[in-house]
Parts: sequence; C-alpha cells; structure tokens
Amino acid sequence: MMKHTLLRLTFVVSLLSLASCGNARRTAVLNETNAMDDVKGSVGATIIPGADQLSLYLPQLKGKKVGIMGNQTSIVGDDKKHLVDVLLENKVDLKFAFAPEHGFRGNVERGEKFGNDIDQKTGLPLFTLYGGNKKQDSIVNSIDVMIFDLQDVGARFYTYITSLHRVMELCAKHNKKLIVLDRPNPNGDQVDGPVRHDDKFKSDVSWHKIAMIHGLTIGELAQMINGEKWLENGRQADVQVVKVQNWDHAKMYDLPVIPSPSLPNQLSVRLYLSLCLFEGTDISVGRGTDWPFQVLGYTNPVYGSFTFTPGERHGMSKHVEGKGAMNYGIDLRSLNPDKQKFTLKYLLDFYNKTPDKTTFFARPEFFDKLAGTDLLRKQIIAGESEGQIRASWAADLKVYKQMRKKYLLYSDFE
Repeated sequence: MMKHTLLRLTFVVSLLSLASCGNARRTAVLNETNAMDDVKGSVGATIIPGADQLSLYLPQLKGKKVGIMGNQTSIVGDDKKHLVDVLLENKVDLKFAFAPEHGFRGNVERGEKFGNDIDQKTGLPLFTLYGGNKKQDSIVNSIDVMIFDLQDVGARFYTYITSLHRVMELCAKHNKKLIVLDRPNPNGDQVDGPVRHDDKFKSDVSWHKIAMIHGLTIGELAQMINGEKWLENGRQADVQVVKVQNWDHAKMYDLPVIPSPSLPNQLSVRLYLSLCLFEGTDISVGRGTDWPFQVLGYTNPVYGSFTFTPGERHGMSKHVEGKGAMNYGIDLRSLNPDKQKFTLKYLLDFYNKTPDKTTFFARPEFFDKLAGTDLLRKQIIAGESEGQIRASWAADLKVYKQMRKKYLLYSDFE
C-alpha cells in the first residue's frame, strides 16, 4: 500500500514540475492512475470523483492558506461527508468559502441575491460570487490555493460554470493556484444547441462562447477557458484538474446529491436541457410542485389534460409560474432518464398550442440570453420545424465540436 502511495505521489510531483515550467500556464491533470488511461476499459468499475482522491490534493494544501468554491454537492466518499468537513479534519488551513447561485448549502432560490455570511455548521466565513462581490480581490489575495468543487449539469445556462470562470479570473489575476476537483457531467453524452457568438447575449446564463449543451466536465471547461484565453487580457490561470476515475462521456451518472432545489432527481437533470428555455415564457416547468422539470403546463386547458397546481416548496416559493392556479399540460414523470436528450419538441408543441402567440415569449430578452441568440425565438415565431432550426446551427456546432476535442480529459461519446 505504501509503495503504491509513493508511486502516485511521484506521478503528482512530476506533473507539478511540468506545470511550473516556462512562462505560459499549463493545466496539470492529476489522477490516481496514468492520466492517459482509457477509462472505457474500466467497465463496471466504480466512478470516483476528483474530491474522493484525497492523496492527490491534500499534500498540496499542507502549510497553505486555502479557499474553496463549493456547495452541497461538494461531498467526499460514500458517506457524503462535506468537503469542508474533510479538509478541516485534515488540519487544512481553510480561510473562507465562495458560494455560487443557490448558496453554500443549496437552499437559495434561483436568481436570488444573497450576502456574505457564516456557515452555521463550521463557522467558516462565506462570500458570494453570484452577482459580484466588491471585496473578491482582497479575499482571494489572502490565500495561497483555491479549490473548486461544484457539480455541473452540462448546460451553458447553468450558472455554476460562470462561477468557475470568475474564480479562474481571480486566481489568474492574483497568481493563485486553482485545484479543480472534477465531477462527471450527467449530460456529458451530448453536444447540441446554438453556439453563442454575440456578446450582446452574454450573461450569467450564457457566459461562454460554447454550445448550449456543451458536453464538458468542469475540468474540461477549465482547460478550454485557459486554452482559448477567454480570461481578461488573455491571462491564464494555474489550474490543476483532479480527474474522475472510471467515467467517460458515454456513461450515465446519477447524481448523489441534488445540484439545486429544482433538480431533485436524474430525470429532472436530463429534461432540464430541453425545458429550461421555458423560463423565458410563463409556462410552468413544475416549480412549486414535487416534480420540477418533470411536468409542463399553463392555466389554459389547450395545453393538455394533465393537471397540477404549483404552490410553495423548499427553494421554490418566490419565482413560481402558475402559482396557486390549476395548470393544464403534460406529465413527463414516466420517461426513462437515460433516454432523454436535448430536444425542441416540447417548446414547439406549447408554442403551437398557444392561442395568442404574441404572448408566448413573456420575457423575450431572457429567452434570448438562455439560447445565446435571438435567432431561435425568431425561427419559432416564423413556424420553422425542429429539423430546420437544427440545420441552422449545424455548421457552428461542427466547429465547436472540433475545438472541444482538444480539451477532453475523458473518452468521448462519439
């Protein structure tokens, strides 16, 4: 056992030496096994996220002042112990935690601003990066190493990847090391949707010039951000990615902890890709029910025979479409999660059923930000089919896929 540990540490040290050579930043990739191993050979093997591989990153934290970007998905091991607790148990000098959208414990409603706080369990100072933080420069400058550990779901409009960009920006600006503890992408088996080009549509829900369904893990995206020099002034962050073991882009991954209040299970995570665009409309995606992102409806019987009445649920009370009213629509709860991929069929179906189509896009500017373009909305209004719409983004998607290949850490799905 000691021999194996020494071998692993030797491999880590060699990678760290490579990362420090020259002026240009390099993204070091750390793994318990050879970083070039083809994980497709590990059929049936247990998937091991980066956070579980303590021997690869704990030694780098010894004697360092450490900050973390995390939330309720930042867990370690089968007992789902929070990473913060594990770090403190291992005497890591943890100074603060940044929290993304939904907060450090995952109980803040979508889009809601929240201030600096103290974690009630550990006493750790908490700071928000969601919506900005005037003290963020001094906060990051006070530490030596930053850890990033958030469970993404593979959509450009899921704001955890915007948080990654902001953390990388700060680490690059203040010359701090960033360790990314990678996790599988539960929708990593697909790349789809329009690629954002115009900065007119840049926002927290469309920060990067990537496909709407991007097909990357957090670690792979960190490599892309560095490699494409997307940080301010072309800076590159000193990033080290602790790879996931025994996972590839063709493998399904059922999340052990829900990533946000409105995504309570695997089906919601898989349908989220197709249903989130409804947030630019007044159609209910089931928030305020026990089945968010598993039902669709509106307060008009033309949308279907299935009925539900949204109310208030934990993390779903302030922004609930159709709240307190009978909604009519469709029930998607019986679908097989593994077979769900991004589609426009639900959006087109509800638009076509709307009696007064001028009211459908209730928040057109937000819809365009979610899509990363205003073309999709215009195509729907023009009555184009899903096939016609897909054809319009095919060329951009092909170029994006070629770029994406350069930054993959895991075998692809195609």
